[in-house]
Amino acid sequence: MTVDRYIHLFAGSFILLSLAFGVDASPLFVSHYWLFFTAFVGANLLQFGITNVCPMGWMLKKLGVPESKRSCGT
Repeated sequence: MTVDRYIHLFAGSFILLSLAFGVDASPLFVSHYWLFFTAFVGANLLQFGITNVCPMGWMLKKLGVPESKRSCGT
């Protein structure tokens, strides 16, 4: 897998997990504070769209994950 695919995988997983832990109707409900994590992931996606800078892309590249032609970390 490439940096781009890992970023999409992590962002989607984190959003779904934090919604499962933060929404009252969920059987996995823990606390409403988990919704702040959803907002954090969304803010990072918005920030990347504006600045083309992705901290997770940098970390994945340092770990040796191969890049695709259009990745978040470039």
